[in-house]
Amino acid sequence: MMTLRQFAAKPESIPAATAWYLADLGEARGKQELFTKQSPQKLKALREHALIESAVSSNRIEGVEVDQTRVRTLVFGKPVLRDRDEEELRGYRDALRLIHEKGSRLPFSEATIRKLHRLTRGEIGEAGKYKEKDRDIIEKLPDGRTRVRFKTVSASQTPRYMSELIEGWNDCLHERWVHPLISLAALNLDFLCIHPFRDGNSRVSRLLLLLQGYHLGYEVGRYVSLERLIEQNKERYYETLEQSSQGWHEGKHDPWPYMSYVLYILKTAYREFEARVGELKSPRGARTQLIENVVAAFSGEFTLSDLERACPAVS
Repeated sequence: MMTLRQFAAKPESIPAATAWYLADLGEARGKQELFTKQSPQKLKALREHALIESAVSSNRIEGVEVDQTRVRTLVFGKPVLRDRDEEELRGYRDALRLIHEKGSRLPFSEATIRKLHRLTRGEIGEAGKYKEKDRDIIEKLPDGRTRVRFKTVSASQTPRYMSELIEGWNDCLHERWVHPLISLAALNLDFLCIHPFRDGNSRVSRLLLLLQGYHLGYEVGRYVSLERLIEQNKERYYETLEQSSQGWHEGKHDPWPYMSYVLYILKTAYREFEARVGELKSPRGARTQLIENVVAAFSGEFTLSDLERACPAVS
């Protein structure tokens, strides 16, 4: 909204790093159809991994964890749910399935955003409803003190801001203010700054990235979990979000740190997708390759628990 407003003036230049990301993603999208013509069985394995990893990682970022031995059953089965954490993981899975099944046919609208929130919150009373009280983003410091990391849009102004957000997204795409991927990242930043719901905004923002990707023809989130990549880079996520939200209310913020982060996540997903498709051609199984990829990605020492957390789809 405030970021999209900036782009209504159609900026004449963008940061070099952002331009490089756009070029790489354009090339990756061009190869996408070639990759998705691989063996259906191989791609099915990738889709299942991505579904599990997305549901687990997005909730784990928010401190929601479930018994690893029950993850696959929760995602693909219909067990009796034991607690609130399992309910939220199941709800996120339902939201993912809705997006994957409908893709670009699922309207990008306030109604859809509310529905995604309702699913992820497990249909509790506040699910799908904009916040009724002002709610700032508070950070808890190591010494126990707290500070306001960001002052969000007031509850009374939230409906108007959300309406303008959707309108700005549509206008940006139609009038081509900027590259569509820049508008994707801009909307994501604006959504997080508006903070329309009392809780669960971050989870919905990650679902919106997936849905926006479908609308723009970037479907890598079907095969590689964007949520897992965000979790693996969550320190950078929080850092760039704080940088880009400073001055947002006045429209004087610098959106590029966070937007470049979002494009980096998409580029990393495509690079991993291409690598996994190539690996699936070898005699070794997809799960073995997944474990080897994760092990290679660790920068230093790691434990078996670290490996289990990074590979929830593998027993």
